[in-house]
Parts: sequence; C-alpha cells; structure tokens
Amino acid sequence: MNTTQENPQAEPARADIDQLPGATVLEFGAGWCGHCQAAQPLIAAALAAYPQTRHIRIEDGKGRRLGRTYAVKLWPTLIFLNNGTEIARLVRPLDSASIAAALHALNN
Repeated sequence: MNTTQENPQAEPARADIDQLPGATVLEFGAGWCGHCQAAQPLIAAALAAYPQTRHIRIEDGKGRRLGRTYAVKLWPTLIFLNNGTEIARLVRPLDSASIAAALHALNN
C-alpha cells in the first residue's frame, strides 16, 4: 500500500508529519528541478519493494517553511522517518541502491 501524496498547493504542517505512524519518506524538491526529475525512476524503483512505506512529495522553494524545518538545502532531499523521527537522509541520490539501503534500515 505504498502511497505517494503530492499536493504542491498545501504544504503539510510539521506537527502533522511528526505524528505520522510507521515508515514515511519525505521527498523535498521542485517539479522544474533536473536533479529531481532524474531521481524519480530511482525513487520509484526503490519504493516498489516497500509498498507499506508512505511516500510524500513536498514542493519546496521560496516561502515554503517545511523544508527549512528539516534544513533542506539541495533537491531532491529524501528524509526517512519512523514514527515521525528521522532515521536517514539522502541528498541527490544517484542510484536506487542507496535509496533501497535507507528504506531497508527504515523498515527493519
């Protein structure tokens, strides 16, 4: 039941993210970002093996505060959360193996 949620108009509140149960991957980026576009197939391939993991895409940029609360500086940034607590972080992943390794750590 891997869910990808994306709503660039409505940024989730940090308090809501902190209270999410179970495994969650936050993906910070921008639709026009070349690094973000290149990472999409890598992220999808890695997440396919973890259908129970919640995946939330968050449009980041000027005026968006959630990314600042996580100290996001480059896109894409993947933050792996277990019950709202950060377990791992990847910035501009170049292969699905590194994403899969973080997902494995998150789900075990």
